[in-house]
Amino acid sequence: MIYRPYGATGKNVSLLGFGGMRFARIDNTEACLAMMVKAAEGGVTYFDTAPAYFDIKSEQVFGKGFAELRRRGLPYYVATKTFKSREDDIRREIEAQLARLDVPAIDFYHIWCITDPANWRKRKEKGVLSAFRKLKEEGLVRHIAVSSHLIGDQINELLEEGVFEGVLFGYSAYNFRTREKALAAIRAKGLGAVVMNPLGGGIIPRHPERFGFLSGKTGRCAVAAALDFLWDHSEISSTLVGFSTLRDVEEALAAMETYTPRSAEELAAVKEKSGPSLEGICTGCAYCDDCPQGIPIPKFMDVWNQKLLDPNPAAVNTRLKLHWGIDPKDAGKCTACGACEAACTQHLDIVDRLKQIAEITA
Repeated sequence: MIYRPYGATGKNVSLLGFGGMRFARIDNTEACLAMMVKAAEGGVTYFDTAPAYFDIKSEQVFGKGFAELRRRGLPYYVATKTFKSREDDIRREIEAQLARLDVPAIDFYHIWCITDPANWRKRKEKGVLSAFRKLKEEGLVRHIAVSSHLIGDQINELLEEGVFEGVLFGYSAYNFRTREKALAAIRAKGLGAVVMNPLGGGIIPRHPERFGFLSGKTGRCAVAAALDFLWDHSEISSTLVGFSTLRDVEEALAAMETYTPRSAEELAAVKEKSGPSLEGICTGCAYCDDCPQGIPIPKFMDVWNQKLLDPNPAAVNTRLKLHWGIDPKDAGKCTACGACEAACTQHLDIVDRLKQIAEITA
């Protein structure tokens, strides 16, 4: 396992991190614990979860997992998050989280999911920063972090606060061109940099032919090649893989074991070979899933991915009808209110995509 500094905190974390969002069987505690133990035995020390993952069940599983890691003498760091902004709400939340996670303090506590500057300003007005500072002073939080979906120069406003010690953000082989400025800003501030969705929400391994530029002549599988791409960025502290099964853990550990770093020049050459932009692929986070018209937007965005990766109308219709069982006409119910685009963490043009899906499949 490779360990890198988490900013200026003095802590080194595992370059391969464990994301607690995608357990295949969250109610099978034994299977989940086996995954955590396997990861920790392989050297993983960074474990990330959130209260909304499986309606707090992920944090509950992590709590049992951490108890088992302590019993085995295996080290770990706890990372979790909160949407709350007011101090009273944050305190109630973290008290429940500490109990679920069975720990006395959160190592890396995140102000969760900053999607646009206006959202950030509103949360500041409610006192989120002062509340986090107090939690750190009291020892309930060891390091203050933020989960950001801002792109380009927008992230600078966050980083100028001078309170954050690390940033969790999206960066992968499919969207690196729109996120490079954000990564550069994080690097310039000397902060911990943790990457989410390193495999594009599973899109990269499902479509290895479209990401062949990652592996070149090395013969690496799609998962290993996608992780190699990120690990070659020396400024990245950890990459969060959302493990579903024990096999996923084993595959990622094997990729780390056989990883051979490339130079900055070699990485630049890989980026140059990326060819047509893949930045518009939706990762399926489902933050847009609150349409006033009842449109199942995440499902339609998955269909858009199908359209992007395979433009054959027959394949699109198959995805609509056989995979999701949804009527393409529903996409035409969009009133262009923009609520979905405001919630989108990738800033995708969802309204136009819905219109095109309705037209293509009409």
